[in-house]
Amino acid sequence: MPAERDALSQMPLASDNERMILDVLRRHGAMARSTITSHTNLTQQSVHRLVEGLVERGLLRTGAPIGGMRGQPSPTIELARGGASAIGLSVNTDSVVLCITDLACDIIVHERMDLNPSDRETTLQAISTRLDALLEQYRVPKSTLAGLGFSMSGFFVSEDRAFNAPEPLADWSLRNLRPELEQAFGLPVWLENNATTAAIGESMRGVGLWCRTFAFLSFNYGFGGGLILDGKPFHGFHGNAGEFSGIYIPGESERRPALQYLLARLQENGIDIDSVEVLRRDFDPSWPGVEAWLTDTMPQVDRLIATLVAVLDPQAIVFGGQLPPALGRMMIARAHLPSARIHRYGIGPPEAQLVLSETAGDPAAIGAAVLPLKLRYFA
Repeated sequence: MPAERDALSQMPLASDNERMILDVLRRHGAMARSTITSHTNLTQQSVHRLVEGLVERGLLRTGAPIGGMRGQPSPTIELARGGASAIGLSVNTDSVVLCITDLACDIIVHERMDLNPSDRETTLQAISTRLDALLEQYRVPKSTLAGLGFSMSGFFVSEDRAFNAPEPLADWSLRNLRPELEQAFGLPVWLENNATTAAIGESMRGVGLWCRTFAFLSFNYGFGGGLILDGKPFHGFHGNAGEFSGIYIPGESERRPALQYLLARLQENGIDIDSVEVLRRDFDPSWPGVEAWLTDTMPQVDRLIATLVAVLDPQAIVFGGQLPPALGRMMIARAHLPSARIHRYGIGPPEAQLVLSETAGDPAAIGAAVLPLKLRYFA
């Protein structure tokens, strides 16, 4: 990949002050131009100049003035949704999810491709063909694409962000994927753990609409998570913050809440379920093996909850990923919060809320699509 492309992929496409204004309008929606200033640390003259420049570049557009205002109201300003777009790609052990979002981070396309992604080259070819068709179908010009966010289960093991992914994704593991992805799609690419992109998606379109600090538990074939602190993702020094499976010592790993172990338990009890996606789609709480799995697993979940509450003090802990919603409700009902302990004077610290993911669609793919927009256009 040419050096200039690599540099471009790391650059914002707007200045810091422009990003501030774009982010205000993303969070608050259309507003009078005179009102934007109150949400920034800029003068009204600076805001006016910056807004005019963003309108000329097709990132903002003007609307009719808001009625009922005294004097001569200024026109409303809003994001030009078609001014930019981005692609998100989430590779699971048994499926691939494609997402395309507009500049307002609203979903244009959300499509699950039921294919076995074990062969990397074949999978990338199928995705590229389908993506071209979707861009044409939904009339998304390639010139508006800010980039592609790529997410996958696993943790990073090198400076070039090579994944150590679950066994079904061995062909994607321990290699520098970025050059191959940028060649396949012709776009700048950002790589992120799927639990972190899920947390980003949740922060933009789910629990994050009412909660600024939360932990996201990502139940997939494996088990991990992501952290949102004061509205921003926390990555850690090596990019592996939220690798919650790491708290379990040898001998406990098979009892951590990874859905691969529930699949094995169900198969032992004669339930013919061979993938996490089918588990999510067809889950029945009465299946033999479900209660036994919960009995073995919930002590590990309780320990993680206590750890997160003590170390992070989150407002919420979100149960998400590919977790069947009914199973998530069963887990939340059985969870023991630290407040169940005996505290001095009979009063414990405030607790985190345990909630299911509130993102419609696959939060990992949505978060992956939002990632290029967030890095290149928003504060």
